[in-house]
Amino acid sequence: MKIAILGATSHIAKGLIFHFTRHGQSELVLFARSHDKVADFLQSIDARNIAEVHALDEFNEGTYDVIINCIGIGQPVKLKAQPALIFGLTELYDNLIIDYLLHHPDKLYINFSSGAAYGSDRSQPASDSTSSLLDINHLTPENYYTIAKINSEAKHRSHALLNICDLRVFAYFSRFIDLDSQYFLTDIISCIKANKVFVTSPQNMIRDYVHPDDLFSLVLKCIERSTGNDVYDVFSLNPVDKFEILSFFRNNFGLKYSVEENMSIASATGNKDSYFSLSRKAHTIGYYPRFTSIESIKEEAAAVLV
Repeated sequence: MKIAILGATSHIAKGLIFHFTRHGQSELVLFARSHDKVADFLQSIDARNIAEVHALDEFNEGTYDVIINCIGIGQPVKLKAQPALIFGLTELYDNLIIDYLLHHPDKLYINFSSGAAYGSDRSQPASDSTSSLLDINHLTPENYYTIAKINSEAKHRSHALLNICDLRVFAYFSRFIDLDSQYFLTDIISCIKANKVFVTSPQNMIRDYVHPDDLFSLVLKCIERSTGNDVYDVFSLNPVDKFEILSFFRNNFGLKYSVEENMSIASATGNKDSYFSLSRKAHTIGYYPRFTSIESIKEEAAAVLV
């Protein structure tokens, strides 16, 4: 089976590439803006000669059984600086893949969407009955990411006869993450490495970090299913809250942290106190995660910090 991965330098793509090269039952064709970055990553995981590497504009030159789209703006700081980029970036490569499917309707497209499709403000977990709400007359930059994901998913459902699987990821952390990406966990790890105090607000939050092994298993379930057009929320065995994470890093890696009452934290994709899903629709295709969020953090943080 020939599998194309677009956005091969992204965080999620790196985890998938690592697992596919160990799985050994597929031929990988990787597409990215930087050929050298992909080559360096493949060398770092002892897989330099296992996959083809191409520029993104060479996608139409090949044939593939499965196309996995990992393209996106991977760092919050970039999304804050240029929020409009998310629209063009999402549309360009999604349209490219849709066009490929229209000419090869028996092939499968796996697209990585986001829990942000439910809306930029999440005070309650999502579920199968959750509606995505937007204040259409007062749109803010935090809404743009949500709209881009909704637009993409709506387009995919409109092509009902094509084989498209959207996977809404709420939180993901692995040893391959860019430590300069300014996510909650990368900021914690950077503080540990620099022996600095991590400063946070008293406001709690809940996140659902899917383990890389579990995410790969879900992708395999989509490939095994191969046909159909649907969307699935990605989940771990159990989510985790902020102060459980902070306690773990304090007890295991000596994190020093301070809670400041007047501190406010703004997210490029909106405030998300309870950013996880109660939907278990992925059970219908055989997905049953093995790891909790804190287990995922423990295992992957150890690979970065030890």
